[in-house]
Amino acid sequence: MKLVLIDRDGVINEELPHYVKTPDELFIPEPALKGLALLRQHGFACVIVTNQSCVGRGIITADTLDRIHDRLRETVADQGGAIIDIFACTDHPKAATHRRKPAPGMLLEAMEKYRALPASTPFIGDAPTDMEAAHAAGCPRYLVMTGKGRDTARALPEKLQPVTLCDDLLSAARKIVETYG
Repeated sequence: MKLVLIDRDGVINEELPHYVKTPDELFIPEPALKGLALLRQHGFACVIVTNQSCVGRGIITADTLDRIHDRLRETVADQGGAIIDIFACTDHPKAATHRRKPAPGMLLEAMEKYRALPASTPFIGDAPTDMEAAHAAGCPRYLVMTGKGRDTARALPEKLQPVTLCDDLLSAARKIVETYG
């Protein structure tokens, strides 16, 4: 199975300053939808790996997070893409487990579940924690310039290189298809 791991906020959907708290607040830009559809067309299985401390902080419930993810999956599917799984860490940052990025726990869980090798499992993210988790898991790193991506690119430590810079999820999908397709 060709697996791609993808962060959610700032990569797939627009990141909001105070979290996506309802399904109606979820907005997925067209390049992200096209990128997910392109990956599916080329036989890649897309899995979301996302920190969602809004649950651990008591801002939303786990049920609300599930409804947000249901809306995300439906919207992506309506445009020809598919999200086969979502790994969400709901830890409060002050009570972080091995699953919360920058730790690689969720990435390792996903690769184990889908029997994927790290070296051939790209990770697409926008934040330093995404790049750190992917590096720790041994995954190729794709940094999008949406969300926190521009700020992340300016301050990216040398130890996390190589990182492939991409305008958005569609750009990352194209590069992944060229490399692993």
